[in-house]
Amino acid sequence: MDLLQSFLQHWQQQYPALQPGSCRLLLAVSGGPDSMVMTDLLVRGGFDCTVLHCNFGLRGDESDRDEQVVKSLAAAYNVEVKVRAFDTKAEADSRQLSIQETARELRYEWFGAELNKIQAPAYIVTAHHADDNIETMLMRLFRGTGIRGLTGIPAFRKDARLLRPLLVFRKQQLLDHAAAHAIPFAEDSSNSTDKYTRNFFRNRLIPAVKEVYPNAEENLVHTIAMLNEATMLYEQSVNLQLNKLLEQKGNEWHIPVLKWQQAKPLQTITWEIIRQFGFSAGQTAEAIKLLGAVNGSTLTSPTHRLIRNRNWIIITTTDTDQAAHLLVEEPVRELRFPGGTLRFHTEELPLDETAKAAAISKLQENRDAGTVVFDADKVDFPLLVRKWKTGDYFYPLGMQKKKKLNRFFIDQKLSPTAKEQVWVLESNRKLIWIAGYRMDDRFKVTAATKRILKVVYLK
Repeated sequence: MDLLQSFLQHWQQQYPALQPGSCRLLLAVSGGPDSMVMTDLLVRGGFDCTVLHCNFGLRGDESDRDEQVVKSLAAAYNVEVKVRAFDTKAEADSRQLSIQETARELRYEWFGAELNKIQAPAYIVTAHHADDNIETMLMRLFRGTGIRGLTGIPAFRKDARLLRPLLVFRKQQLLDHAAAHAIPFAEDSSNSTDKYTRNFFRNRLIPAVKEVYPNAEENLVHTIAMLNEATMLYEQSVNLQLNKLLEQKGNEWHIPVLKWQQAKPLQTITWEIIRQFGFSAGQTAEAIKLLGAVNGSTLTSPTHRLIRNRNWIIITTTDTDQAAHLLVEEPVRELRFPGGTLRFHTEELPLDETAKAAAISKLQENRDAGTVVFDADKVDFPLLVRKWKTGDYFYPLGMQKKKKLNRFFIDQKLSPTAKEQVWVLESNRKLIWIAGYRMDDRFKVTAATKRILKVVYLK
């Protein structure tokens, strides 16, 4: 069967809703054989295409040659072409990334910007093929990955509106098609070196394996397909367990520690929980340790934080303007949170008893509902800033008996909406302040106090 016919048949099966005339395709074309053949197949298939080419300026004259090859093919097919030149080395220095990572970021940032300019349904299309998929799967395997990593490159990414229609076709099929239809393309000289990891797998590792297992590549293509189907069953099972564990409260997730500890298989379930919140696979063991850690212990990803809070693990954003549970690791100068701002100040009291008494008296005179002063040595860090909840209690200043917050709010004549806006400050599982209302008597300043912690609440 001719490659064009096979390609269009596969497209119909893979993307049945995307037919010629129903969408716009933005083709990522480097000038190499894969993307040039992809362009030929889609244009001849009747799709509305625009060619996008990135000139990263990394290979001197070769980079400019690639650009001309792409422009020539687009002109021959009467297809719109857009070219973007980048100072990739300068961008890499600025972003503190490798050249490869920077080029990838620049490429997809531009593709996304072009995609957003189009009002009609539109998609980015790349020319990744089966050989790329094999290399990706092997690199992930040796680097360490979960079951999803072994499924290779996805054929469709809905979030990025990204299509990869060539994943079922081998590289040699594309080269044969290019030769049969005289499709011009440029060869990237860097592909023949082992400078990059992918090239090492392509040029050395896979050929060496094929000396022992001649059908290794075909077997891996088949394995990837089976793993994709197995992953569907895996995800169904995992989702059942996660739905039993995770409780969403606002923009946070709460998990009972005991339930998490009893989940089996623990390592797999733990990874499936934390991976959604920006944690790496290498942090799985640390997350499991957190289940047995002391109250207030944390584990942080670039976007989220796990907090051990009594019998719960709370997963909250690291964005303090959105989080409903925030940790104060050490006395900080200022903390912004959804309920306002907390300002912290610590200082030593004078050693002289008369001067100390005068300092304490002055602190008490200047105190208002939004300001509180604690005996710093009675307060254990980290502190937890959170919304109050049913069952919370404290020992109101001046009282020796505990009082539940529900009862305290009735005494304060707070409306239901006012109660919803109340935040508390917690130290070692004890409420030390109902912010803006009353502190806990156990943490008050006395004649024996040596250091004070002053906290101001600004709504």
